[in-house]
This record gives sequence, C-alpha cells and structure tokens, in this order.
Amino acid sequence: MKTEDYLVVPGSAISLADFKTDDTAGHKKSEALARLEELRADLNTLQQLLYADGRYGLLVILQGMDTSGKDGVCRHVVNAFNPQGVQITSFKVPTSEELAHDFLWRIHKAIPRRGMVGIFNRSQYEDVLVVRVENLVPEKVWRKRYGLINDFEGCLCDNGITVVKFFLHISNDEQKTRLQDRLDDPTEYWKFNLADLKTRAKWDAYTAAYEDALNKCSTKRAPWYIIPADKKWFRDLLISQILKEKLTALNLEWPPLAEEAVGITIE
Repeated sequence: MKTEDYLVVPGSAISLADFKTDDTAGHKKSEALARLEELRADLNTLQQLLYADGRYGLLVILQGMDTSGKDGVCRHVVNAFNPQGVQITSFKVPTSEELAHDFLWRIHKAIPRRGMVGIFNRSQYEDVLVVRVENLVPEKVWRKRYGLINDFEGCLCDNGITVVKFFLHISNDEQKTRLQDRLDDPTEYWKFNLADLKTRAKWDAYTAAYEDALNKCSTKRAPWYIIPADKKWFRDLLISQILKEKLTALNLEWPPLAEEAVGITIE
C-alpha cells in the first residue's frame, strides 16, 4: 500500500469523483485487521517517544461528510495512544465568545503542545465549508480564509507541530445506509440528528466546498490525504500507516540519562 497514492499533491486540481470511496488497495479484511494490530503497537511506542523527545507535536485533522467515521477513527486508531498524551477536540457550532474573536482563535487554543498528539474532529476548515454552503458569511470573507489557514498551518509547522489532514471520503449510498442504520438500531438512536438530512440534501454543494479546501490547502508541510471511508477497516488501516510514517520521519530520539544519574547503582 503506497500512502502517497492518497495524497492531494500540492498545487493539483483534484476531483473527488476520481477517488474511489470503497478502495481497499487489494487488502482482505482479515489481513488488514491483523496488520492494524501491529500498527497500533508501533503507534503506541512512537507516541511515547514523541512525548519523551519533547521537540515536536502532532496535529491530526479529521474532516468528512456526516457518518464518514470521524468518531470511529478516534475509537479505533487514536486509542492506540496513551490517553495521557492525546487531546481530542470536537469543534461544534461556535459559541458567542468564539464568534467575538477571529475564526482561528478557538482553533489556536486547542493546538497540542510539543510532545503531545492533538486530534481535531472537524476543524478550522468548517469556516470554508459550513459557512460557505450555508451562506453564514459573505463570499469575500470565506474566500480569504484559505490563505489564512495555510499561513496558520505553516506557522505551526515552523514551531515543531506536524500537521496531517484526513478527508474521510464516503459515498452517498454508504451514507444513506449508515443513516438508516441509526434509525433501525435503538442503541444508535442517539446518533441520529435531523440536521444531518438537511446537510445530505446539499451533498453536491458540500462536495464542491471540500474539493476547494483540498485543492487550495494541501501544502508540502501540511498535506491533505483522501481516505476511502466506505470500508471502515481499510480507513483505519490507511490512517494508521500514514501516522506511523509521519512520526517515524521526525527521527525522534530517547533522551539521554541525566548527567547526575550516570554511574548510579540502585541498592
């Protein structure tokens, strides 16, 4: 599996219609689940190393249509990490306090410190997605935000934060199935929201908004990956592999023994 096959090449002009939502890269589910367990162990070790090294942080951004699996990734991938070293932030409708600041204010407050992993369930991209499709701000306002987001993410990279962004790519038919499952299963009633149906009715508009965000904001230092999300097990496998590659590329090191502890023998 070549993870670069799912990368949105900076400066490109992709169409989501060209990316299969049910792609598995030839993997069988049983094999993928076994490999996923191996990756979980690797990610756990790499996260401990990230914390011990203390020079870098990791920010993972999850975006996608409703039911695409943002919460699922948090359950099945992020739980490979020690919870003491992870911070998950879900961005809902802005509060009155957040609306009184610039759109990145609430985002910056949630950025992980060095040594930590931060997971954004939705993110700053809501301000070029929802606000665009729902006409919450004028076009001249949200158009400027692509550049502001790129500058913001560049600043994070300059300060030791690795930014990796995943668009969970689900088909219209698969979303329909998952929404119906929530209506059919009493244990999932709590997940169903009528607002999801209003959003679903604007599928094409949201697709266009996502394509613009992916094309305008996939940079060399903060790239977007398009993750096929119809098969949950492959979604989790691919994201885990990319995270392992990103953490490994940092060339993290275990700190040396403190000078004053050299030569000590425990009696």
